[in-house]
Amino acid sequence: MGRWRPPRPRGSRYITPEGARRMRAEVKYLWEEERPRVTNAVSEAAKLGDRSENADYIYGKKRLREIDSRVRFLTKRLEEITVVDRVPEDRDRVFFGAWVTVEDDEGNTSTYRIVGPDEFNVKEGLISMDSPVARALLGKRLDDEVDIRIEERWVTYYVLEIRYEEISG
Repeated sequence: MGRWRPPRPRGSRYITPEGARRMRAEVKYLWEEERPRVTNAVSEAAKLGDRSENADYIYGKKRLREIDSRVRFLTKRLEEITVVDRVPEDRDRVFFGAWVTVEDDEGNTSTYRIVGPDEFNVKEGLISMDSPVARALLGKRLDDEVDIRIEERWVTYYVLEIRYEEISG
């Protein structure tokens, strides 16, 4: 069996201003802090002689490839994304960037923010607009009922609250 895997489908090209700032900060950190530190460590390890058995050298070179790959990915991604830096006119419906509070049939409530695929973090309540939950919520209004298939079962959510945060700087 070969190592080739088909490329993943591209995620949506939208991102919040906070997500774009985090991506730019990661590029800056990797390029200005992490890469020079690792380069220095590789240089010091190379001075010790036989590189074929030098774990610091081998690991350092591997880490440099990882950093370069990540910086290349982030730089290309930042060029193609669209920063959504305004709140929609119709704040009564769920759109990109909305915080949505939903309740299931058992009375459990959850709050999610619909963000781009580059910035989702379920622990923080940030879900990708490409996820099944977000796709089902987009366009809904307060008190709408939403049926979503999650792990071989259907879950019904009721939209309790929709809010948007004003975009700052």
